[in-house]
Amino acid sequence: MTGRTGGSVVVLGGSGFLGRHVCAAFAAAGADVVPVSRTARPAPAGCHPVRLDLLAADTGALARLCAGADVVVNAAGAVWGGTEQDMAEANTHLVDRLTRALATLPARPRLVQLGSAYEYGPAEPGAVTGEDHPPAPNTPYGRSKLAGTRTVLRATAERDLDAVVLRVAVACGPGAPAASLPGIVAAHLAEGRGTLRLAPLLAHRDLVDVRDVADAVVAAARAPADRVAGTVVNIGSGRAVPVRALVDLMIALGGRPLRIVEERTAPGTRSDAPWQRLDVSRARRVLDWAPRRSLEESLADFLSAAGVSPARSRPTGQPQPPGHQAGA
Repeated sequence: MTGRTGGSVVVLGGSGFLGRHVCAAFAAAGADVVPVSRTARPAPAGCHPVRLDLLAADTGALARLCAGADVVVNAAGAVWGGTEQDMAEANTHLVDRLTRALATLPARPRLVQLGSAYEYGPAEPGAVTGEDHPPAPNTPYGRSKLAGTRTVLRATAERDLDAVVLRVAVACGPGAPAASLPGIVAAHLAEGRGTLRLAPLLAHRDLVDVRDVADAVVAAARAPADRVAGTVVNIGSGRAVPVRALVDLMIALGGRPLRIVEERTAPGTRSDAPWQRLDVSRARRVLDWAPRRSLEESLADFLSAAGVSPARSRPTGQPQPPGHQAGA
């Protein structure tokens, strides 16, 4: 194995949805992995968890934590359930302290910052969003993540950090949060509820398996610095999937009846952006990475982990959710 993946890897937010899979991918690659989080959760073999409240940790504590590491992955952050202040603290201020801490180290690790496709803001239906698209987020979450990305890019220019930002689409797969749309659908399937009321399912989303995201992080850690340092790289499927098709596929895979009622009075989604589809050609070029897992595989594995035994073979007549491959 080349690059920086064979040594010590510190994963901030190592107990979260993305962080757990990132830790597992690095451990499988032979790294000595240190997952860092406030909670003590079981970690994959080869991992040595550290408990630390990252929001309370100052620059000195973060520097001591990362000293000697070959790679630092920032998978920590507040998502849609938090307040605007929570998001600013976790997605922006923590990143500022982290980059300052890494700049003090005599041997600086590579930083892989996990950003979000929601940094781009709304896109026109049919559009394919590349990394050069001017970001204009319209949610507190997107704005806080964009501020974190800009902090990392500024640190590479002003403090000579070796850092790359992966701008991740909507991740799905085993362990997806219970509050996510797949989590809500899976809970209703597992409990045998007959009806699920949702806000109108009109959006299209770029959906990528969380294990493919973890593979992209490993690829970003091993890539030559002259190809990735100071860059933003989209990580997604390159397809726009109708959210309604996502729900229908989950029900078909679960093999249990569930009636979906779309109504405007039901709880809304975390973003009203109607369309999301990323251009992932840069990831193919600079990381030699491409998504490998199909949406059906991702959802089937998620349902199995959530206690719903899915049918591995697609039911007769069940269509593949529509979408278009991004240009390579």
